[in-house]
Amino acid sequence: MTSPTLEAEIRRRIEIAGPMPVSQYMALCLAHPEHGYYTTRDPLGWPGDFTTAPEISQIFGELIGLWAAATWQSMGAPASIALVELGPGRGTLMRDALRAAHVVPDFRATLTVHMVEVSPVLMGRQRETLSGQGVPIEWHQSFDDVPSGRSIVIANEFFDALPIHQAVKLSNGWHQRVVEIDKVGNLAFGIAPDLLPHFDVLLPSEVRDAPIGAFYEWRNDRLALELGRRLARDDGAALVIDYGHAQSAAGETFQGVGKHTYANPLVAPGVVDLTAHVDFPALAHAAESMGARAHGPLTQAEFLHRLGIEARASTLKAGATPEQAIEIEHAVARLTDPGRTGMGSLFKVIGLTNARLTSLPGFELES
Repeated sequence: MTSPTLEAEIRRRIEIAGPMPVSQYMALCLAHPEHGYYTTRDPLGWPGDFTTAPEISQIFGELIGLWAAATWQSMGAPASIALVELGPGRGTLMRDALRAAHVVPDFRATLTVHMVEVSPVLMGRQRETLSGQGVPIEWHQSFDDVPSGRSIVIANEFFDALPIHQAVKLSNGWHQRVVEIDKVGNLAFGIAPDLLPHFDVLLPSEVRDAPIGAFYEWRNDRLALELGRRLARDDGAALVIDYGHAQSAAGETFQGVGKHTYANPLVAPGVVDLTAHVDFPALAHAAESMGARAHGPLTQAEFLHRLGIEARASTLKAGATPEQAIEIEHAVARLTDPGRTGMGSLFKVIGLTNARLTSLPGFELES
């Protein structure tokens, strides 16, 4: 069911100010302080709307924890480091990462963990999951609130939920896509009448010759710029894992997700998840413009293979029951399968670092 209060608020804004840009609609649906999707529920797992990699297998978070430890070593093993997670879900990834970090006790001893979370519901789950970890843990509403200093930042399925702008190419140029109220009173997509000024100049070269009717999506670069600025200024690394494309391109990827299937993004504002693919080249360009260095992207399958997912799975299966061994195999297949039902090719991984780090664990062959 929809959220009558949020839909009424969206309609009120449209009636007062006119059709609403897709970016504003998406921001209200996901992050409205009282009625937004992420601020009011735990959306994860089979009772929810989607399942993320850390919930599929403990191996995922363990490998990320070992990657963080190896990255700390490549930074020269500084005496203190902030381990930051953006959008930490239930805290599962961080719990598994910290468990794996026990094999590098000097790294674990340097850590302060920072969780960036806007949802009170998920923050409560994270506190339960991470209780008794034996490392300092702080929570923040925004990445801006994380103290400056050397850091390793993890963002798994975070950027896809940041609001996107959409434009449509008409015969006279590019126009912004909006959400409006149609003639029968339903929320509907529309096209703003005014041209987007100088838009062609801002487009990636791969998109400029797109045909009439093509869509182009982009995000505000503020977070990527801030990540790049911090890494360049304070030293450190970031790992971004999300579904998206390795080359900038025209196309529409904005969608709703509810109960593990696709949903109309306009039918249930505040009740279904809204996402769009991440443009990894654009993210890398923004970070590099602030002095950071980009590594990759790689597919998730290739990255996890390089980190040793098969070896870790074999170790777990050695102490498992036959039924558990089958579950481990299925989980690894789902994380690495390049087909339509797997995450191996759809999900990409990119590393961002201070420019002095010319090599990054898992990306060495890309340097």
